[in-house]
Amino acid sequence: MKKKLTFLLGVMLVLLASPLYAATGELATFGLALGSGLAIGVAAFGGGLGQGRGLAAALEGIARNPNASDRIFTPMIIGLALIESLVIYGLVIAFILQGKIS
Repeated sequence: MKKKLTFLLGVMLVLLASPLYAATGELATFGLALGSGLAIGVAAFGGGLGQGRGLAAALEGIARNPNASDRIFTPMIIGLALIESLVIYGLVIAFILQGKIS
């Protein structure tokens, strides 16, 4: 069911994006607003899931072996920073698209 829903969402986005390339005026503005909203929404959702799973795995590893917390903590922070940088890229894309609207 999840794969079907993901496929359907992808098809809908492709079908929606095609007319927006040739659009002018209000439809183009709508497309840019939709694109910026989707960019930040998907980035925040994916980043939150990734950070949650990474943090859970690191804390589970520390809970199983407390002596390894020094070796787990630094790579965990670096991984979380890299995941957050992808979310910031989504925010930058949203700002770029919002700038094209006005």
